[in-house]
Amino acid sequence: MNKITLTPVQIRGLKLAKEGDLFPQEAKKWTHLNAVVTYAKSDRFKERPQKIKFLTTETLDALRELGLLRSLNPDVKTEEAAHGITMAGKMWLLKDK
Repeated sequence: MNKITLTPVQIRGLKLAKEGDLFPQEAKKWTHLNAVVTYAKSDRFKERPQKIKFLTTETLDALRELGLLRSLNPDVKTEEAAHGITMAGKMWLLKDK
């Protein structure tokens, strides 16, 4: 079997998908459903927001073509359907990262 090589951006996207299903947002971005800006647990005054992590449609498409992500609803257009990590994606993360 060919070894799949991913870029750092694709690896971050795959790790994000492992944390939860990805849903389309505005401006061709994908992130978790109801994702909000969070604050560092060590920040008593909640002054330093941690940005919402996301991946672009281009990265999502590349990961889907490699079989690491899949559409969760085949009846809906790909651009509108939520995506989740496949077993192949989980195995890639276990072996390579």
